[in-house]
Amino acid sequence: MIFLGLPLYSVIHGAFTTDGGVLTFQNFSTTFSSAADMSAFKNSLLIGLWTALLGAGLGTWLAAAVLAGNPGGLVQRVVSSASGVLAYFAGVPLAFAWIATLGSTGVATVLLQHIGINLYSGGFTIASLTGLALAYTYFQIPLMVILITPALEGLRPQWEEAAQSLGASKLSYMRHVAIPVLTPAFVGATLILFGNAFSAYATALALTGGTIAIVPTQINEALNGNVIANQDRVGLALGVEMIVVVAFVMIGYWMVQSRARRWLQ
Repeated sequence: MIFLGLPLYSVIHGAFTTDGGVLTFQNFSTTFSSAADMSAFKNSLLIGLWTALLGAGLGTWLAAAVLAGNPGGLVQRVVSSASGVLAYFAGVPLAFAWIATLGSTGVATVLLQHIGINLYSGGFTIASLTGLALAYTYFQIPLMVILITPALEGLRPQWEEAAQSLGASKLSYMRHVAIPVLTPAFVGATLILFGNAFSAYATALALTGGTIAIVPTQINEALNGNVIANQDRVGLALGVEMIVVVAFVMIGYWMVQSRARRWLQ
């Protein structure tokens, strides 16, 4: 608790005070009046939203496809193990892997050029918001597999059998039983994916070199004085705003998870 509470207190105290320790809201006013900071929030929210939705959809489909096969089989064990590794394969190693694969001279880029497909002819670049979203989706999908698998396993076969015995079709069972039961778990997992992408830092910095404005890189520039000196307390204000966003995400996750547990107990 100390290792979490002391840094949290330091960030909040610094955001609401001047260098002389006087209470102020100027640090927050500066962030709201700065076009760069507002653009960073917009980019972070967009990349968090789109990668969360894409990762949630593909991750749920993959988990459901694996569970539909042989329970405890080789495919399920491989996917489960791979998801546990790839969900945490981020930061500088992931950025290097994407540059080596889809960079201007990356392996996949060169191979595609040999068959007449030029990824960079349409303005695409790996150091863009689209390239960053692709990199984030790489670890969002396996994370979703980990989060949604217990909920999918909680769907009891007896429910489908009971629905079929009452004359329900497969589609009716999915619509009236499976989807309502899975929705809280799906929404909660998607919120976790959003918070994961919104707060990611190392991958973005290594992949784009800080050229794409997102909240974590703006905090880094403010604290290190890379653009304007003596902006460390503005960086702390950005950190508090980021904490507020993540707090809302966690509250939403707790609320939907409490509902999901009622169905899956």
